[in-house]
Amino acid sequence: MPRHADTRGRIVQAASKLFYAEGIGRVSVDAVAEKAGVTKRTLYYHFESKDELVAAYLDARDQPNLKQMASWFAGAEGGAGEKVAAIFAGLARSARHPKWKGCGFLRTTAELAALPGHPAVKIGARHKSAFASWLAGELELAGFETPQALARQILLLLDGAFSASLVHRDASWFEDAGRAAHALVSGHPREPGGSPDRG
Repeated sequence: MPRHADTRGRIVQAASKLFYAEGIGRVSVDAVAEKAGVTKRTLYYHFESKDELVAAYLDARDQPNLKQMASWFAGAEGGAGEKVAAIFAGLARSARHPKWKGCGFLRTTAELAALPGHPAVKIGARHKSAFASWLAGELELAGFETPQALARQILLLLDGAFSASLVHRDASWFEDAGRAAHALVSGHPREPGGSPDRG
């Protein structure tokens, strides 16, 4: 890997750890530079502003998070109801880790609520939309009617569970939301000729 990319990656990794653990408002550029083992001048060579660094932090979480949820879905046995519930079960396991601090996309967006045009807010919206689009595709393949609407409803349950589990420090909110998602999927109509969900 080129040295330039290695340094930039190290800065993003350091920022990710600090921003996720403490929130973007409480972490200074100096703290990120120190954790990354670079000078502040070097950090600003790679990132013109803290805003750009915050956007890079979320961008780096985007694909890994989506791939993890897709993996839980694909690895679950049963029908679509079980596969959707498996995403919630996986997040419940993650939420029981002592370093878990909720959804980085939601937390960052909340901190930047007064700045709707912030690049990090746009990345957060893109991430949530990408999850809904991916899930809608899976539900369409499974033969469900209005798969986009069903995927959005599941995303509402997911983001609600993220919020409730963080507020209450209780991962069981994910499990309860997973049961609700399973019921939602199981009761959702399918296209004519579609096979019933055995899950």
